[in-house]
Amino acid sequence: MSQKVQTEKVRYNRMGQRIVSPDYLLFEAPRTKHFITGSEAVKEAAKRASVDASISYPITPQSEAAHMLGELWREGYIGVYFRGESEFGVMSAIAGCAMAGARTLTTTSGPGTLRAMENFPMWAGSRLPIQLVLMARGINSPLSIQPDNLEISFLLDTGCMVWHAETAQELFDMIIAGFVVAEQPDVHVPLITAIDGFFISHTREAVYLPPEDIALPPYDPYKAPMPVIDMEVPPGRFMRDPFVMKSNYISYATHASWQFEVRAAIERSRPYAKHYLRGLVEHFGDPEGEILFIASGTAAAQAKEATQILIHEEGIKARVLRIKTLRPFPTEEVREAVKGAKYIFIPEFNVVGWLEREVKRALYGYSDIPIFGTPRVGGGMTMPPEFIVQEVLRIIGKEVKHVS
Repeated sequence: MSQKVQTEKVRYNRMGQRIVSPDYLLFEAPRTKHFITGSEAVKEAAKRASVDASISYPITPQSEAAHMLGELWREGYIGVYFRGESEFGVMSAIAGCAMAGARTLTTTSGPGTLRAMENFPMWAGSRLPIQLVLMARGINSPLSIQPDNLEISFLLDTGCMVWHAETAQELFDMIIAGFVVAEQPDVHVPLITAIDGFFISHTREAVYLPPEDIALPPYDPYKAPMPVIDMEVPPGRFMRDPFVMKSNYISYATHASWQFEVRAAIERSRPYAKHYLRGLVEHFGDPEGEILFIASGTAAAQAKEATQILIHEEGIKARVLRIKTLRPFPTEEVREAVKGAKYIFIPEFNVVGWLEREVKRALYGYSDIPIFGTPRVGGGMTMPPEFIVQEVLRIIGKEVKHVS
């Protein structure tokens, strides 16, 4: 009896990279160690993501990453690339690329985010799976280009998913995973992948990269919940303006229900994000720690260092709950993590305490553990772990033994 041997057809993208599954690219492919910056991690992720279009405009600290995406276009890894006339122009043009069925990636920072702000809810309402890499910086007067993530707070309610990477390694992995999650037909909303500018964008660290000759499957816009603009679907039909912009009850109800649907789509991203990010949160430190830090991004890295000092030098049990996804917010994970804690500290690189607000909302009516939104620094100030430890010991009334 003859035995049939089935072989899967090998596919390649326009650069000749072998198409592999997202799981293989993220979890199974062999990786080699590289010493690169966060900006270079953006380039390396885009190189393996079968990106169709990228548009840029220079603003510190994301200019270097935008420049490197242009290099990828010159090398053939990105299909379309050009510089817009402003940040607003970039975010408008990238929306057009996405409406036409392209996998899109762009970057911005600080005042550029604010100038482009009108576009982000438009992306979400149009159900465009654009990925924006946000390299957060100071936006408040007096002018500062230094690390400060206040702008993230403005983006939390735009209808976009928002993730916050701690390291260049995580930034690389989140960009790859982000396309996969955002392009799911039952999700299909934009993703803002944020890092703390300069701390991640301009410092070098060990990043483990899969081979250059493999890449994500190309985006298939015809699986999207919205029609792609092509010869059969003109822009007017896509935007639905004649129907939605009427002043009557049906128009109002349509618009309101669509906003709820966009946010429901973010919630539907949870199982995909849990899989591709290996959870919406990370636990660090002593599981029985009575001191609990809840943090994201670079503040989480500093909280981990402070936790080590508290445990090994001060003899105080401490732990960290690091938030990976801000939208969707990991409410259940936060509620579970606070069990056994006596104090909750939320260090942040901004002066308004947007993460403290998110945590308090998640725990309202659920927990009466005291929450301290400290320390907070902004405008480029650093947050040494020793400073975090001093704040903790001061608040809980303990003598400072080893930190000066």
